[in-house]
Amino acid sequence: MNLSFQNRIALYYMIATAVIMAVAFTAVYFVVQETVFQNLDNDLSFEAEKHTGEIKIVGDSIKIKNKKGWEQREHREVQVNPVFIQILNKEGNFIDKSPNLKNDVLIFNPQQNYGGHFNATLNGKAIRQVQVPIEENGRIRGFILAAMSLESSKMVLLNLRNVLIVSYLLLLVGLYFISRYLAGRGIIPVKVITETTKRITQNNLNERVVLPQNKDELYELSSGINQLLQRIENTLERERQFTSDASHELRTPLSTLKGTLEVLIRKPRERAEYEEKIKCSLKEIDRITDTLEQLLLLARLDANSKTVDQSIVPLPTLIDEILSRRKKSISEKKLVIDFHKGAALVSVVPKYYSNLILDNIIGNAIKYSKENKMLHIAIVETDSKIVCKVQDEGIGIKKEDLNNLFNHFFRSDALNHKSISGNGLGLSIAKKAADAISAEIHVESEFGVGTTFTIEF
Repeated sequence: MNLSFQNRIALYYMIATAVIMAVAFTAVYFVVQETVFQNLDNDLSFEAEKHTGEIKIVGDSIKIKNKKGWEQREHREVQVNPVFIQILNKEGNFIDKSPNLKNDVLIFNPQQNYGGHFNATLNGKAIRQVQVPIEENGRIRGFILAAMSLESSKMVLLNLRNVLIVSYLLLLVGLYFISRYLAGRGIIPVKVITETTKRITQNNLNERVVLPQNKDELYELSSGINQLLQRIENTLERERQFTSDASHELRTPLSTLKGTLEVLIRKPRERAEYEEKIKCSLKEIDRITDTLEQLLLLARLDANSKTVDQSIVPLPTLIDEILSRRKKSISEKKLVIDFHKGAALVSVVPKYYSNLILDNIIGNAIKYSKENKMLHIAIVETDSKIVCKVQDEGIGIKKEDLNNLFNHFFRSDALNHKSISGNGLGLSIAKKAADAISAEIHVESEFGVGTTFTIEF
């Protein structure tokens, strides 16, 4: 059965309600039936007991004390629901009966010797009957049978049953349309979500689903879709950024490489000239490789990859490893390393991200330091934070450039420092890595004097 979501909700609601209503209506019917029979049984028991007092036992025979008075009272009283009385001996044989029975007799049921109530028929009409034993000195001398018509009660029950069935069917029909309407109102947010997502394309990812006022399941669905759209938008933005950065940064070295090779094939040259041009080409290839590796690293950091190494390492140990890797650069500039580990020998930090941060910052400090100067590194602990300061005595940074330091490909006063290699991605990587572990990087610099980076883990 291929029903819409709205109709399925209405159908399921109607089925559930139909079961509850069926149980309730059935319970009502049987409660009313039990009440009707209980009232009849009470009246029958009362009449049987009343007439028991109007008889006497003579030997083995049972006599009515004042039969003429009984007959006159029956004709004198107006009875809405007449009572039929019949007297039997202990063997169940007929002795006497009330005049209103005329030629009819009540049926004796041997299985109901002790006053049980049961349904029977009289002249083709339904009656309710009871038979009460007549006792003397603990011995049963006979039975008195009392009965009342059951026709009116059966009519009441039949009418009640018909009303309940018709009401049940009408209520189900009405319930279906009401529940369908309510279901339609309930899925309006779903329709809004559908319409919004249909409008969203690759060029229109900034649109979001309107969140419902009530924070229910539909709110969670809308919020989840918005978060998904945000992740898709971020992914596409990173893709566009990567493409833009790659084309921007790789265009120059590729042009240089192409020009160098074109020069080589124009005419035969000396071996030394070939070697020089090949070394220049290899240098540009290394530059391209380094740039691509850094761009890919930035892309991974933007994606907040969960597959990176999650191990931790003591911060002094990590800095010692970085200084060891850069020993050649330090020696070439004849720098003196002033490393104060303080009391933070056991202070640990995330290895992968902390290495990216400090390797780029210490690398820049070495790169931009003047020869025969000092490089100060200090570790302290304050307010449950681990603070690392890296201070160089280098060329410094202009104040107007400080706010742009962490932008892709930004290099302060690059034209005046062409001899210093770089592509402006190192500090961008350091900032992304710091964001990944909720670390903070602060910069202080004086142009021509030096720069201090403070990293708070």
